[in-house]
Amino acid sequence: MRDTKDTVACEQSSINGDRKDKTLHYASRGQALSEENAGTDTISGFDAQWMRARTSLTAEEEKKLLRRVDWHIMPLCAIMFLLKNIDSENVANAKIMNKGTDRNILTQLGMTTDQHNLVTVLYYIPYIVAETPSNLLFKRFLPSRWQSRIMISWGIALACHTAVKNKEGLYAVRFLLGLFEAGLFPGVILQLCYWYRPDEMSLRLLYFYILGNFSGIISGVLAYAFDTVSGSHGLSGWQWLFLTEGIITVVFGILLIFIFPDFPPQAKWLTEKEKAFIQARLPRNAPRAEEVNFNFREIFDSLRDRRLWLFTLIWAFFTVGTHGLRFYQPTVIANLGFTDIATSQLLNIPTSVLTVICIGVFGIWADSSRLPRPLYPLSFLVVILACYGVLYSFPSNGAVYAVTVIANALGSAWFPLMWPWRVQTTSRATGSAFSIGFVNSYGQIGGAIGPQIFQSKYAPHYTVPFAVTMGLIAACILTTLVTWWITRDTERATRRLKLARLEAMKRGEAVLDDVVDNDLAKNRDVERSGV
Repeated sequence: MRDTKDTVACEQSSINGDRKDKTLHYASRGQALSEENAGTDTISGFDAQWMRARTSLTAEEEKKLLRRVDWHIMPLCAIMFLLKNIDSENVANAKIMNKGTDRNILTQLGMTTDQHNLVTVLYYIPYIVAETPSNLLFKRFLPSRWQSRIMISWGIALACHTAVKNKEGLYAVRFLLGLFEAGLFPGVILQLCYWYRPDEMSLRLLYFYILGNFSGIISGVLAYAFDTVSGSHGLSGWQWLFLTEGIITVVFGILLIFIFPDFPPQAKWLTEKEKAFIQARLPRNAPRAEEVNFNFREIFDSLRDRRLWLFTLIWAFFTVGTHGLRFYQPTVIANLGFTDIATSQLLNIPTSVLTVICIGVFGIWADSSRLPRPLYPLSFLVVILACYGVLYSFPSNGAVYAVTVIANALGSAWFPLMWPWRVQTTSRATGSAFSIGFVNSYGQIGGAIGPQIFQSKYAPHYTVPFAVTMGLIAACILTTLVTWWITRDTERATRRLKLARLEAMKRGEAVLDDVVDNDLAKNRDVERSGV
């Protein structure tokens, strides 16, 4: 095996990874790292206890192992995300089902359009408040049990929509739905941190978001289908919609208890050698399965980290600036007068199709690590801003429909390109759980505020709402640029190491170095102290 102590640092190779980076340390694959080399103190971020197994598998064995991990985790996570999107956003489709008849939800519950906007606010208030506590509890319980609890409880709340008789009843069940759904998505992101390195999440989130964004297609088809059977067995179309989706969610939640993987040490389908390897290949700041107790020092350090607040601002500006249009897309399309209400549901489908294409294409490009990751979401923001400019001027029905589809598609594709960047700068179990939950929860404030910007008094052109959202997207662009500057060292190092690992795999070697978070002075101090 190559003696890592003989590796002398010299000039850094180019980011393109076309030659061996001699500033890094390597070891041959296929055998455990020796005690002598495992104890070296010359490698930045090296943790001897966890990294002795890093070279135990060959490159081909590692690829096969990761494919097995992918098949055990990602399809289930994607289905969970798909059901969450369908279940939380179907109220927008329900609003225009059987519009103009006594079977419409607004007519039956005696609600105005602006009163219906409160439905979204009441969903997001408990969702925002409960996200972070739920994510902290996630690490105290096995993911299979916690995620199952989340899905079963929200499925029951969703099915209860069928029984509401007035707007107060709808407000109550939407509040419960937001409370019970809280924690599912950040829990998924946190769990991936136990299995994958941050630079490996792009492709995994690509699959995750592609299936998740089929929710728009499925929601449109379901709304169209139940719109046509309204009145069957005494239930309106919107009641059939909520009841059916609630039952499906409960059934899948029960299955999760038995089929959802937990952490690497609990995976019965892995050998002890594979379990050790999965954990050894993770960076030093990754959460560990044995860290079951809360470390309030990690929460305090996270709150002192300005990157937490910058990423939260990015999420908040973005969600407020885009969620209103996403929530109102079915209504905007219906108001264009293209066709009847039922068929207009199908006009929402192209957004999901374009979203899937954007996630696939840009996700693969971002995974190549050739360009800085922040460049991709920034490009999306610029295009969205341009789309809002077109919507503000409202030149024609065709243009409105086209840019609405583009803006919402890029808005959905923005998230899987942002999360790998965010988790590069989280640390350990409690810190990661808190930071991921915090950003995702308070970043969701757009779900409560966004639809309120699009009030009925601005219909049908919504000129004022689009002017406001243009300002928010501009603020998001500026905040993203500032955050990119602050995190540039860690972001660059992450890309550099990924390219070096890919080159090393071709030579049958493993890279022993890890990314050390040097964005902030306090992080360098923490790293030196070993905290």
